[in-house]
Amino acid sequence: MTQDMTNLSISESVPDTKPSEYDVLFDKMKNELSKFGLTQNQSKVFLFLEKHGPSTATQISKALKIPRTETYHLLTNLQNNGIVSASFQHPIKFSAYPLDKAIGVLINAEKERVKSLENQEKDIVALWETMPKFGLDKDEIKDGKFQMLQGQNQMTSKISEMLINAKESIQVLASEKDFMKFYHAGFLELMRDSKVETQLVSSSSSKTEYIFSGSLKNKVKRMPLKIKEDLCFIIKDDNEAVLFMKKTNDAKNILIMWTDSYSMIYALRLLFTYIWSNSRYFKDSKGE
Repeated sequence: MTQDMTNLSISESVPDTKPSEYDVLFDKMKNELSKFGLTQNQSKVFLFLEKHGPSTATQISKALKIPRTETYHLLTNLQNNGIVSASFQHPIKFSAYPLDKAIGVLINAEKERVKSLENQEKDIVALWETMPKFGLDKDEIKDGKFQMLQGQNQMTSKISEMLINAKESIQVLASEKDFMKFYHAGFLELMRDSKVETQLVSSSSSKTEYIFSGSLKNKVKRMPLKIKEDLCFIIKDDNEAVLFMKKTNDAKNILIMWTDSYSMIYALRLLFTYIWSNSRYFKDSKGE
């Protein structure tokens, strides 16, 4: 006799799979789908339909232990997102798009959203400029500013902006691990393409020297062994800097501080200049 799916948990409904193993995979998939704008429960419903095929709201509600009213709401949102469809039969059965096509739909929707925001940018700025300014003039603010940025996306956006807009110079001091992360994030490519003066100090070993290809080969020095590898900062044009406050393998918990404070940038520049003068070019330090 066929077992009734509505009485199964999401783990038990997958044959020949240990619940613990499936739960780990299921949670990972939910987290991945959250990057495309789906909530945890929307992801649960979509993944259930994608694996189990057409199902009624009642079947989904019982299997996932989600209240029936909320289940209908989730299904409506998924239909609005264009990744779930409904049949005309009674009771209504819902079907999910194949995962690869669903992700494509979500990506295209996000592209359209961003494009719409870009089109609105000039109008919003123009509208805001019609408002009078109050308080201190910007020229009266002498102490500089700082901003704490957390997570891979914010870090990547801020550093890319600095590198792209550099007019005179870029100085970077970082460990081997940090430079590998910069390499995979595309920062080294931006530095390689930049026409400004670039100076890099790294603890990179011969195994990772390949990341400093092309014009970067003559712009990087090996950090003295006595320098701790925890230090990591980037200076742009002597008017902006980012300092890594918390380095971790968890992309969500990366914490950096951006500042345009003259005093702090001056101190970092002095430190960089000292370390740079006591470092040797990679080509002159083979075998060390």
